[in-house]
Amino acid sequence: MDFSKEAMEKHNSKWRQAVERIGPLYQRRNEIRSDFNRDFTRVLHCNGYRRLKHKTQVFFATNNDHICTRMEHVQHVSSVSYTLCKAFNLNTELAMAIALGHDIGHAPFGHFGEKVIKAFSSKYIGADFWHEKNSLRFVDKLETLKNEKGIETNLNLTYAVRDGILLHCGEVDEANLIPRDDAIDLNDVEKPGKYFPFTWEGCVVKVADKISYLGRDIEDAITLKLLSMKDLKALYKILQKIDPRVKFSVTNTTIMYYLINDIATNSSLEKGISFSQKGFEFMCLLKKFNYKTIYEHERIQMYKRHAENIIDTLFTFLSSLYQGENTLKKIDNNLLRFQYPLTISNFLNHLTQWSYETNKNKLQPLYNLSNQNSYHEAIVDFVSGMTDSFAIRCFNEITSFA
Repeated sequence: MDFSKEAMEKHNSKWRQAVERIGPLYQRRNEIRSDFNRDFTRVLHCNGYRRLKHKTQVFFATNNDHICTRMEHVQHVSSVSYTLCKAFNLNTELAMAIALGHDIGHAPFGHFGEKVIKAFSSKYIGADFWHEKNSLRFVDKLETLKNEKGIETNLNLTYAVRDGILLHCGEVDEANLIPRDDAIDLNDVEKPGKYFPFTWEGCVVKVADKISYLGRDIEDAITLKLLSMKDLKALYKILQKIDPRVKFSVTNTTIMYYLINDIATNSSLEKGISFSQKGFEFMCLLKKFNYKTIYEHERIQMYKRHAENIIDTLFTFLSSLYQGENTLKKIDNNLLRFQYPLTISNFLNHLTQWSYETNKNKLQPLYNLSNQNSYHEAIVDFVSGMTDSFAIRCFNEITSFA
């Protein structure tokens, strides 16, 4: 199917809105990159992207180098998005920029870490927390790069990329996706799954997110010997619905190949980015299998309790440091620095970079430390930006005695 007339290129009626940025972005005289390619590289070079290599996809803080991390996941999403956009004659650069940045604000310890932070945010800030919205917050406000003058600036991504990041949620089951027409204020979106993306490319990334994790999570579960023979037999029955020859081998490639081709052959401008009925049923069966045998597995549940303890301890400790207008003075304390050098130095740096009280850079400050809700917001940003390994190191520092 040829979607070239709807591709996010200059001929598209949505183009001007799609490439709009929050503010002007510096230009080089010999710039050869497109707006969306610049977004891709701006995400690629930021610290939030680098941290994805030590963030959980499904299996927490694994020591096995061959198990999928959050960074590998975004690369899978980027690859699937590129393949589909290439097949549809859509803008591959836009899709890859969305894909690379879509999980930039994901919590440590995967979706369970997100659940724990969500509870804290709701209780102490009165605000919902979901990783899609947090990813938008990170690319808009917390991630920075130096410009040509060496001054730190926000990523300042285009509307189309920011929209795709916010509305990428792969947890909502839709048989087909058609982009919305209106350019909404992204800061007003209150919950995941409420809107479809603004572009066809954003819709492709949304479905690519789901395709990218289903098979990969199964492959990892097999590698880690999490699935029983009974589980594998049930899985083979599901896979035989798409290929009767599947009897003894399960690979991510087999699953992704089928789903990608199913979408490529069933999508249209009328139906949208769409699965066939058989393909959609297969995907739903696979997702149900993953929840039953992997995400709800006893070993995962035990580690969830450990992860909850880690994040709760970090929140409790950092919250205890609050002392109104004297908060920074209390934290910047020689004894605390001596007792908790890793945690205190990094948290203090976070506060001094982004609080109104210090405002050590020229970017808009985020926290008013005389307001306790604002201080709690600083904690949420700090903890949600952590990798699994860094959170564990801080936890060990707080709970152990040298």
